[in-house]
Amino acid sequence: MTIPSFPECNHPLVKSLSHYSDQELLTLFQRHPDAGQYFAAIFCRYSSMVYTLIQHSARSPVQADYLFAITWRHIFYELSGLELRVKPGQPPITLQSWLLNVTAVCINQADLPPVEAIHYNLQVAPPPLWCYIERALDQLPPVLRLMVLMAQTFNWSETRISAYLQAEGEAMSPPQVRAQLQAGYQLLEAALPEDVRTIYLVGNSQIQENRVRFDAPLEA
Repeated sequence: MTIPSFPECNHPLVKSLSHYSDQELLTLFQRHPDAGQYFAAIFCRYSSMVYTLIQHSARSPVQADYLFAITWRHIFYELSGLELRVKPGQPPITLQSWLLNVTAVCINQADLPPVEAIHYNLQVAPPPLWCYIERALDQLPPVLRLMVLMAQTFNWSETRISAYLQAEGEAMSPPQVRAQLQAGYQLLEAALPEDVRTIYLVGNSQIQENRVRFDAPLEA
């Protein structure tokens, strides 16, 4: 398997952070939760290391990409509370050593689905974008979030979504579903940090055409 490249690593917003230390990037990430560039910079700095570890444990490139994504999703949520403190009598904890440990845990605990059940596309939904999309989804009203997931994750038609909602007591015609989905996509994009939109959506036709396509583990 070859280690994938990520265009965001060459984006000016990300490259401008290359002089910061790991601790400085972590501190900026924790102090500015509404900015995505700091997590993107950490991802770019260590994506090759994490992928190298993962590719040796996955049976196929598809599973490797999927495990890579869910590992970075786990990292994203754990970083907010991470403290790199040196404890007396113990070796210092660095961001790199912590990432190695987290990756090893994710590899050992992963219960990967079969290849044919994985639809995740690493190029369309790089892990940082995926993490911020998930966070943005949490800000949508529950029914609208469910509709976006059914349309984009499971590729349901407007007619099928309408039938499901009606069976659940939500009377909504297919045209109404279409209008609600368009509103949901606009709300979802607006909920993304401005720098995330700049890094991932501006000028990227592949991601623009597949804006919120991602594979579950995102659940309604």
